[in-house]
Amino acid sequence: MAWQKSVVALAAAVVLPLTGVMAGSSVAAAPAGDVSAAALPPGSPAAVNGQLRVCGVKLCNKNGKQIQLRGMSTHGIQWYSQCVKTASLDALANDWKADILRISMYIQEGGYESNPRKFTDMVHGYIEEATKRGLYALVDWHQLSPGDPNHNTARAKTFFNEIAQRHKDKTNIIYDIANEPNGVTWSRVKSYAEAVIPTIRAQDPDSLVLVGTHGWSTFGLSDGKDINEVSRNKVNASNLMYTFHFYAKDHRDSYLNALRTVSSQVPVFVTEFGSQEASGDGPNDFTMANKFITFMKEAKISWTNWNFSDDHRTGAVFKSGTCSGSSFAGEGPLKDAGKWVRNHIRTADDF
Repeated sequence: MAWQKSVVALAAAVVLPLTGVMAGSSVAAAPAGDVSAAALPPGSPAAVNGQLRVCGVKLCNKNGKQIQLRGMSTHGIQWYSQCVKTASLDALANDWKADILRISMYIQEGGYESNPRKFTDMVHGYIEEATKRGLYALVDWHQLSPGDPNHNTARAKTFFNEIAQRHKDKTNIIYDIANEPNGVTWSRVKSYAEAVIPTIRAQDPDSLVLVGTHGWSTFGLSDGKDINEVSRNKVNASNLMYTFHFYAKDHRDSYLNALRTVSSQVPVFVTEFGSQEASGDGPNDFTMANKFITFMKEAKISWTNWNFSDDHRTGAVFKSGTCSGSSFAGEGPLKDAGKWVRNHIRTADDF
């Protein structure tokens, strides 16, 4: 699923000290103030839709209309912050016409745990940049290994308390409190969610919260569990959605059928997927991926694709070396997966 770097030295080389500028980019670090809802560009996705609400098993905008958000996930910001800068974000908002940016902050793997202050400030900055462009900012607590999110409960509370306190007045913030729980029971994930969500709600009682499901956010399917377990034992929280991940080359009709089933039972947001293998690499299977895309459009299931970087793997949308430059618009800088997902994001919204 969400793959990680194998060479620690590369991570160290990419993450530069913050000196008022995002590492390797021209995006400014977090300002002291806030960007209010009034600052959202008129006509932008976040301005049009406003504060999001769960209505039944669907996602609705401020007017109660069912909507589907579509956008991209960054790669791990400890490795590929140079791909998230003014030119690339402008392209995502204006050329790709995306609705949402998922900010992927790993916890271990050289991420938040290694320098909480630096990575929290990076996330603050990315939230502000998404807001300036009228995008929803999905803050991804990218816990991966260890797979039990309870390992990071104290860290999560500290991080989300500050994020929610700083950005509580925004209407475009979404909190994802556990990326891909794995090797852990649903009851353990549920306990973690019910411990962390009150920290967010104490600061921000209104914004949408997401929680990953067991089995690498497959409702237990990848761990051989009963996918109906979540619907029988829901998290005790309001305005909450559950996440589902898939990679179309490896995750075939059984995963599509599972998504059909669980999304009829509980609110589902696909926060990560690719047209490749579960490693984020290998051949694309656009035929299978299109089956998922078609269903998600019909069911109005929102999604963010993995990933907005120039990593060498096929799942990274940009050709290697793109992020060192300033040209991100159009199909020229894109790999096949990038062309495919950009085309899907650019199709007209119905809100």
